[in-house]
Amino acid sequence: MPQLLKGAAVTLQITMMAAVLALVLSFIVAFGRMASNKAARMASTIYVEFLRGTSALVQLFYLFFMLPAFGITLGAMTTAIVGLALNMSAYGAEIVRSAIQSIDKGQHEAGAALGLSRLKVLRLVVIPQAFLLMLPSFGNLLIELIKATSLVSLITLTELTFSGRQMVVTTGRTFEVWGLVLLMYFAMAYPLTWIVRLAENRAARYR
Repeated sequence: MPQLLKGAAVTLQITMMAAVLALVLSFIVAFGRMASNKAARMASTIYVEFLRGTSALVQLFYLFFMLPAFGITLGAMTTAIVGLALNMSAYGAEIVRSAIQSIDKGQHEAGAALGLSRLKVLRLVVIPQAFLLMLPSFGNLLIELIKATSLVSLITLTELTFSGRQMVVTTGRTFEVWGLVLLMYFAMAYPLTWIVRLAENRAARYR
């Protein structure tokens, strides 16, 4: 258990830090997708389609093993956080974009009628309503992120899955070790599901 718990701690660390970065990138890319500037729209579209259309594992390999050839070297932890955040933000950007665009245009017009700038309409009127629509999808994406952390063992990080693999090799107790790993992943994922559901309920009452 101590070895698995250390691996689980690394998994949670990567998940939380990558989730924060992915959330920020999701909004930036989503606004780029909705921008009036054609170049910004095109760059954001390429970003989303490329990262969604390629393997997260290959993206991590490229960041960790290929970038040093161009003079850019990232540590294993940095690579894991940045790589997973980039991959998840491509999906998150579409969640943000679809939620914002689902808000009735009358909300924009009402904000403009009150003398609010376009930025203030987004910040004070549209995004608070859209965020409620984003929460369920963001919750699912967070669970996917926890499971995706198992990929970082292939760039030398000892997270939960890699810790389990090491224990199977040293103990030979395959069923017990992988059973514990499954339970530990569930123990990490379920509280996050509950927190997202609680946030949804609070946001719904606020709205």
